[in-house]
Amino acid sequence: MTNYQDALDLFHEWTLTDSLRRHGYAVEAAMGYYAKKLGEDEEKWRITGLLHDMDYERHQTMEEHPYVGVKYLKEKGYPEDVLDAILGHANHTGHARETLMAKVLFAVDELAGFITAVGYVRPTGLEGMKPRSVVKKLKNKQFAAAVSREDVRAGAEDLGIEFNEHIAHVIAGMQADATRLGFGSSD
Repeated sequence: MTNYQDALDLFHEWTLTDSLRRHGYAVEAAMGYYAKKLGEDEEKWRITGLLHDMDYERHQTMEEHPYVGVKYLKEKGYPEDVLDAILGHANHTGHARETLMAKVLFAVDELAGFITAVGYVRPTGLEGMKPRSVVKKLKNKQFAAAVSREDVRAGAEDLGIEFNEHIAHVIAGMQADATRLGFGSSD
């Protein structure tokens, strides 16, 4: 498998917009947090989170995303478990999420995007954010309307983790990388 810097270079080559880059970083941060917590390969999990939407700017249709990116990563020699997780992060693929890494990627993807949106409307961004703030915003269907509330809940259920605890983990992962995510200091 390639190293993190190679994956980051590839991500930047394929992903040009700041918003999609920040989303990739947010999912990467959450994946890194979970990998550490679960005793998994942190670099591999971070790379998986970073690259899960690498083809989205160029290939936004359900017929192309994430298949184009996965095909390219396969040609570059990325491991099957990384490809498997990326295929499983999008429900429209119908790809079963059987590995822990695949389940975590699905569970953090939409939630990281939602937490980012919540951070943007808070004066302190991610700093001091609690799960209850996120749950309150989830109830407002107009707020970040594109985020699937069903997927957010299903992801936590599939992991077998209490919903607020899952939210707390994703927040913590993102807080550790707050500056890179556009939220100022990451103390």
